[in-house]
Amino acid sequence: MGKGGESKTKSGVSKKQQQIATDKINTDGGGQIYQLANLDDKELVRWVKEYGVSIGKSKDTRVAMLAALEPYATGILDPNRPAHNLPLEKPKFTLSDIRNAIPKHCFERNLFTSLTHLASDIALVAATFYVGYNYLSGNSFPLWVNVLLWPAYWYLQGAFLTGIWVLAHECGHQGFSPYESVNNFIGTILHSLLLVPYHSWRITHGKHHSNTGSSTNDEVFCPSTRSQMGEAITDSPLVNAFYIVVMLTIGWMPGYLVFNATGPAKYKGKNANHFSPSAVMFTTEQYWQIVQSDIAFLMAFALLCFCVYTFGFSLVAAHYLVPYMITNYHLVLITFLQHTDVYMPHFDDSEWSWLRGALCTVDRSFGSFLDHCFHHIADTHVCHHVFSKIPFYHAAEATEAIKGVVGDYYLQDGTPIALALWRAFSNCKYIDDHEGIVFYKNK
Repeated sequence: MGKGGESKTKSGVSKKQQQIATDKINTDGGGQIYQLANLDDKELVRWVKEYGVSIGKSKDTRVAMLAALEPYATGILDPNRPAHNLPLEKPKFTLSDIRNAIPKHCFERNLFTSLTHLASDIALVAATFYVGYNYLSGNSFPLWVNVLLWPAYWYLQGAFLTGIWVLAHECGHQGFSPYESVNNFIGTILHSLLLVPYHSWRITHGKHHSNTGSSTNDEVFCPSTRSQMGEAITDSPLVNAFYIVVMLTIGWMPGYLVFNATGPAKYKGKNANHFSPSAVMFTTEQYWQIVQSDIAFLMAFALLCFCVYTFGFSLVAAHYLVPYMITNYHLVLITFLQHTDVYMPHFDDSEWSWLRGALCTVDRSFGSFLDHCFHHIADTHVCHHVFSKIPFYHAAEATEAIKGVVGDYYLQDGTPIALALWRAFSNCKYIDDHEGIVFYKNK
């Protein structure tokens, strides 16, 4: 699979053609306008196959193809997108084939190695806090300098805290060490300090990994159907921008954790609160694990309240709450872009298989600095979904090893993150109600 920004010879669309197509040329003489008007028939046929659309019986095959592809047109014309969609054919390789391509040492989990990464992250958070508390809060600089430095502090601290979040994520997958009790103990502490109920998240995140790519059972960012959306679909840039901000600020907490926003429709009208031991996502055997997570969460929240009482809200907000929001922003952004874009399908029960779903994700780089801070959770995510217990410090090597086996089923996208976010959010509105393999459509 090609990276974002493929040359025009692979997409068949020149810059001039893109501009003309964007202006929507009238193509059928009846007043209908199509964005893909300047693609030749050969390219249209290719995209019809890529999206698996049906054009039915028509006297004018070209117009039928243009009409069928119109809901995908903006994504097709994006010059930054990968050259191909995830293949629609069932993989001819097996999970064993992929496993055998990965060096055996990549599966080895080492507690000491993981603890050194955790110690490094904690040291970075502590050092950043020390500088912020002693110099920024201490008014050591002129006001105009503080105005510039505070946002840098918030973003940097939020990035370092995201790294700690990812290590707790490793614990949830039992990739932090070979010892389940150690993983759950460390994961509970780390996630609670970031106001996350550890076992509740661990259980539903496991369901996400078990159902990735399913149009009905995926646990997060599960697509809405056309009938579920009703008339709520909009292509207004201002409205899209507003909802992107909403998603990146409160989409995680309380959006997902409390109200199960972006969860599957099967939970609608049911108790899907991650803090409720009797929520529909949990079994009776998991009841006390949820209670334990709630207790740990409340202890962390009580500590936060104590800090507010002792040091004042403004100080706590400046040094913890704003970086905490940056962490949540990164979490939602990474998760959304891992499984949502114009070239990734969803499968109904008749088409879905675990391996197909596991490959229905994409590797993206956030830049070398953030990739390091995030322990490469974003740029090695395909491998992570196939083998979630591979520790992050072996994931890059494992990713290179699987490419030769999975071929075009490996998705990598080099689109700049801001542009990828806009493309995905503005184009991935809903899926068709019909069964089979479906791609996101826009209005």
